[in-house]
Amino acid sequence: MRWYSCIFVGMDNRTLVVIGGGAAGFFCAVNAAALDPALTVVLLEKSSKLLSKVRISGGGRCNVTHACFEIPALSKKYPRGEKFVKKTFGYFNPSDTIQWFENRGVPLKVEEDGRMFPVSNDSASIITCLLTEAAKYGVQIRMNQEVQELEQLEGSWRIKTTTNEFFADAVCVASGGYPKSSQFDWLKSTKHVIQDPVPSLFTFNLPGHSIRDLMGVVVDPAQVKINGTKLMEKGPVLITHWGLSGPAILRLSAWGARQLAEKNWQFRVVINWVPDYHEQRLLEFIRLFRNEKGALKLINRNPFGLPQRFWEYLLNETGADPEAKWGELPAREQNKLVKLLCAMELEVHGKTTFKEEFVTAGGISLADVNPATMESRLHPGLYFAGEVLDVDGITGGFNFQHAWTSGWLAANSIVKK
Repeated sequence: MRWYSCIFVGMDNRTLVVIGGGAAGFFCAVNAAALDPALTVVLLEKSSKLLSKVRISGGGRCNVTHACFEIPALSKKYPRGEKFVKKTFGYFNPSDTIQWFENRGVPLKVEEDGRMFPVSNDSASIITCLLTEAAKYGVQIRMNQEVQELEQLEGSWRIKTTTNEFFADAVCVASGGYPKSSQFDWLKSTKHVIQDPVPSLFTFNLPGHSIRDLMGVVVDPAQVKINGTKLMEKGPVLITHWGLSGPAILRLSAWGARQLAEKNWQFRVVINWVPDYHEQRLLEFIRLFRNEKGALKLINRNPFGLPQRFWEYLLNETGADPEAKWGELPAREQNKLVKLLCAMELEVHGKTTFKEEFVTAGGISLADVNPATMESRLHPGLYFAGEVLDVDGITGGFNFQHAWTSGWLAANSIVKK
């Protein structure tokens, strides 16, 4: 027989239990505790680690948000949840995120691509800030508390974990995304519709393909299209030891998350490595180039600014002699080079999670959540924040911005109520 301890926190005051020790959960907990010192706030984390995604994001620097300040443009960065976040960002957006952290001694900076990081270039700055706020306002953090049941009682909630039972006046579910539908079972008692989860933000596997020998090479920009769909992205492409990654690929994986899952991640991509050219225009350029620079060797003169290793790979794939002169390039090899540059076809077989930044498309359906408060339309006193909702953004700090926004909204709503 397993024994459970019952914990009645905050018996004389209102109590909030936040489920999940990630970005959204912490932001809800610390803001609620700061706004109402009389509110008892308990944060439950299922593992022995807090803020794990914050720690690894952006290569350990934490991509806090994105310097996109127009709400219509910002909301278009979310393949799922665009209309929902367009409303939530009206209450708390990247400008508010920047101000919130700067007010607590963590200034942010903007990089060329719009991503924003702490000036320290260290995710520890964000983690320390959130932990300091939690300690300052008395947030009770309970580790290794995986929630198994969530039950609404008359005027309160019962939260059963692997070892304890907690009782609260309000609950904010910020448990993050789950890769399997079965992991949402503990939430089914709420009768909320749950959209089946599928992976987002993943790289494309090219098992056995010779291009993988170029691991580490980045071509920027390149245009990538997925055959049989309207999905197309332009941006940097990184060649890895398993296939293709980089911003263009990750954006494609986000926008095509459900379509690609339906294909079981088996599909063809067509890549234009020189997106300023289409095949006919490129052919005309090469003919002109041969007339003007015909005495130069192929290996020594790459007229497209491509990485040298990649250029040598393309020449090898055409069968041309790299030491031959441009003026000596046979028509057959010339046409093949044009095809490889403008329309290289690659067979994708499978995916790989991008580093450890696993993101899912799916979760709690947005139809039954109020975007102004993050409160359930089905159950007063039940709130949602972060990736547990059917909201996900492309790479670049957009998923964290949704976490900050939804956590802040939930906290403010709970305190006002």
